[in-house]
Amino acid sequence: MQNRAIGRSRGHESSSSQEINTGSFVGPTHERITVGELAEDLFRDYRINGRKTTDDVQTRWRLHLEPFLGSRRVLEVTSDLVAKYVDQRQRENARNATINREMAALKRMFRIGMYATPPKVFRLPKFPKLAEDNIRKGFLEDAQYKKLIAYFPDLWFRALVEMGRTYGWRISELINLQVKQVDVDVRTIRLEPGTTKNKDGREVTMTTAVHNLLAQCVAGKSSEDAVFTRSDGKPVRDFRDTWAKATEAAGVPALLFHDLRRTAARTLRRAGIAEGVIMKIGGWRTRSVFERYAIVSQTDIADALKKLEAG
Repeated sequence: MQNRAIGRSRGHESSSSQEINTGSFVGPTHERITVGELAEDLFRDYRINGRKTTDDVQTRWRLHLEPFLGSRRVLEVTSDLVAKYVDQRQRENARNATINREMAALKRMFRIGMYATPPKVFRLPKFPKLAEDNIRKGFLEDAQYKKLIAYFPDLWFRALVEMGRTYGWRISELINLQVKQVDVDVRTIRLEPGTTKNKDGREVTMTTAVHNLLAQCVAGKSSEDAVFTRSDGKPVRDFRDTWAKATEAAGVPALLFHDLRRTAARTLRRAGIAEGVIMKIGGWRTRSVFERYAIVSQTDIADALKKLEAG
């Protein structure tokens, strides 16, 4: 009996040694690692690599992932638990695209933990990828625009919306603008190569409306300051709550800020601007945007038929 016990003990020691040598041993320290610790590692990775979406991923974590998973130990996170998170977000009416971005952030956390030395993660649960509706359905009409800014008339908000509907630029491209990129005298705005989603640089001429707003936004600021700042001087980083309330007041609660890209493309096209030029202004690389964004609205179709009957 004693020999068998010693044999089992030696076998256990041998097994533990093998786990340690292969990096699969889960000790007391690893058992205490939480998802919150993985999140901090993710944020550090974003900062080191200069990712423009750092603020976005931190907001997604703070508002949704952290309340559900932040205090959980990594060992507790199973595919079943992830599925429960997805189910909860869908019951909260979160869009599939939004949930997919959250899943991507969570998966990135776990992969960073898996390749850490020593590893903090020993297995990856399944992170689902939900089907997305990639067709944009919203336009910001002039009447709605007036209601939108009437509800929230702060300078930074009016300027962001005006630029979004004029040039179709992404939120990240707008809120990261610095004063040095805006030349009020020459009336140009410049996005440097490498700072946009497709890495291409862009330069556009200001419309009168944009010029009037940006001149106020940059007044008294240094070249490195953010263009869009709140009344307390802090840079605008996240304004989802403001956007949700403003769109509700304007009667378009489902409108996304990203829909302003579609609005800008339609407005430019109606003005007779060539598709190639529109693509350069908004930062689109392929003309598939015109199909994907379904640029022609019902109003456009009705106008076309009226012209046909008149002819």
